Amino acid sequence: MRLSSTIALFVAIDILALVATAAIAAHFTTRPLLIAASIAIVAIPLTVALLRAPLRRMRVNLGALTDGVRGVSDGDFSLRLRATGNDEITELVSMYNAVGNLLRAQRNETLQRELLFETVLQATPLAIVLTAESGRVVYANRAARDLFTPGERLEGRLLADEVLGAAPALREAFAQDRDSLFTAGNESYHLARRTFYLNGRAHLLWMANRLTPELRRQEVEVWKRAIRVLNHEMNNSLAPIRSLFHSARVIRQREEQWHRMDEINAAVEERLDYLQRFLDGYAAFARLPKPRPERTQWLDVLEAVQQIVPFRIAQPAPAHAGNVDRAQVEQLVINLVKNAAEAGSASDQIVVDVQRRAGGSLLSVSDRGEGMSDETITRALLPFWSTKPGGSGLGLPLCNEIVDAHGGHLRIARRDGGGTVVSCWLPD
Repeated sequence: MRLSSTIALFVAIDILALVATAAIAAHFTTRPLLIAASIAIVAIPLTVALLRAPLRRMRVNLGALTDGVRGVSDGDFSLRLRATGNDEITELVSMYNAVGNLLRAQRNETLQRELLFETVLQATPLAIVLTAESGRVVYANRAARDLFTPGERLEGRLLADEVLGAAPALREAFAQDRDSLFTAGNESYHLARRTFYLNGRAHLLWMANRLTPELRRQEVEVWKRAIRVLNHEMNNSLAPIRSLFHSARVIRQREEQWHRMDEINAAVEERLDYLQRFLDGYAAFARLPKPRPERTQWLDVLEAVQQIVPFRIAQPAPAHAGNVDRAQVEQLVINLVKNAAEAGSASDQIVVDVQRRAGGSLLSVSDRGEGMSDETITRALLPFWSTKPGGSGLGLPLCNEIVDAHGGHLRIARRDGGGTVVSCWLPD
C-alpha cells in the first residue's frame, strides 16, 4: 500500500473510532467525556504504534536520499541507495539511483573525451594558448610552453606582460585583431586567434602554427620557378640578339644595306639593357650589403621618399630618430609604398607611420588595396613568389632581408575595412 494511503487510513480509523466511541458513551452513560478520554488514551498510542514502521522506513529512506544528494552536490555519483517498501519514497530512491547511473556514465564519457582531447592537444606541434578576459593564461599545451617559456608553466600568468614582455615583436603580433606572421628564433609562425566561450565567458584561443618546414618546401619550389624564369628571360633576350647578329653578318656582305646596321645595333643594345636591368634586380636581392646604421631622423627619411613615390605621412609626424642605414631604409619604404600602389590603393590612402617602441621604432605602411588572402600572406616573403602578372617576387623578400639585416622583424596583416598593413620593427 502507498505510504500516503496507509497514513491517511490509520488516521481516519483513529478519528472514526474516537467519534463513534464518544457517541456511544453519550448515549449509554452520564459520563461520556471520561469514557471518550479513556478510549483516546488507548487509540492514540495504538495508531502511533501502527504508523511507526512506515514512518521509520520513510525516515531511513529520506536520510539516505539526503546523503545521496549531498554526494551529488560534491560531484560523487557512485553512491547507490537500497530501495525498501513500495511507496512514494521508494520510487524517489529508485529515481535517484537511475539519475546517478546516468550522471556517472555521462561523466565517465566526458572524462574519456577530455583525456583524448588533452592527449591530442599535448601531442600536436600547434602551439595553443587559451586566455581569459583578464589576459591570464587558462590553458597552454606543450608546444606553447616550448615556444614561449621553455621549461616553465604558462597557466595563471599574464600573456602580454609576463610571457611576451621581453619580446616586442611577439607582443606586436599578439596585439593584432587579425591573423599574422611572426618570427621566433629562426622559426616562422602563422598566428591565428579565435573567440572561445567557456562557462559563458569570452576567452581568446591563440594558435601558432610553425611554418618553417612548409616554407622550406615552398622555397625549393620557388627556386625551381626562379630558374625557369631566368631561363625564359635569358632566352627571350639571347634569341633575338643571335638573330640580329646573323642579320649583321649578312648585311656586311651587302654594301647597299649597311644603313640598317644602326637599326640592328640599337635593337641589340635595347635587349642588352633590358637583360642587364633584369639581372641587376635579382643581384640586388642576393648581394644586399651589410647595413651601416647611423642616427637618422625618421621624418627626413619619409620626406625624401615622398619626393619619389607619393603617399601620406601619418599625423603626428615622427619627431624621433632611429639607428638605421638610411639608404636601405629608404629603399624599404619605396618598395612597400610601390607594393601598396600596385595592389590598387590610391596614393592618398597609402599611409606611412613611424612610432617609437621600446628598444626601437615601428614603421608601418597601410593601404586600401585588394588585400591578401591567407595563402598570399604565408608565401609573401618567399623569394620569386608573386601573384602579380610579370612580377619578380622580390619586393617583399628584399624588404624582409633589409629588416632582418637590421635585427628587426617584418609582419604582414590584413587591415580592418580592407587593405594590408606591413609593419617593420627596427631596433635602435
